[in-house]
Amino acid sequence: MSLEAILLPMFVQVALTFVLLFWTIILRLRAVRRGEASRDKIALREPHWPPHVQQVSNAFHNAMEMPVLFYVAVLLALITKTLDVTVYVLMWMFVLSRIVHATIHVTSNNLRHRTPMFLVGAIALALIWIIVCGRIIAFQSLS
Repeated sequence: MSLEAILLPMFVQVALTFVLLFWTIILRLRAVRRGEASRDKIALREPHWPPHVQQVSNAFHNAMEMPVLFYVAVLLALITKTLDVTVYVLMWMFVLSRIVHATIHVTSNNLRHRTPMFLVGAIALALIWIIVCGRIIAFQSLS
């Protein structure tokens, strides 16, 4: 498997994060310009944004939380040579679940749909960590 293929899920996750970041910025600037949000009330990060702006902003913040563990796990698996097809499939499961989760977050925001997607990603990420850590520990004890 090429390095580009291995890193592609991580690049897609980073792209999703930047899309949400710039979308949030655009929506926030528009809300301030239209007078839908007061500069005084938002200056201290108070949640005084219109609901849709807050919804996209929440999706962005969510894209900055759990994926940090994903990035570390991918790089650790790459460095320790514990990344195989199983980990690769789990990486894509994580990223695709995050895309669907973010899509639900910024549209219907229906928790009955959003929560299962969050759980799919969380389970995939936990399995990546279990596999990578297990292999590192197993390989260490063989040395």
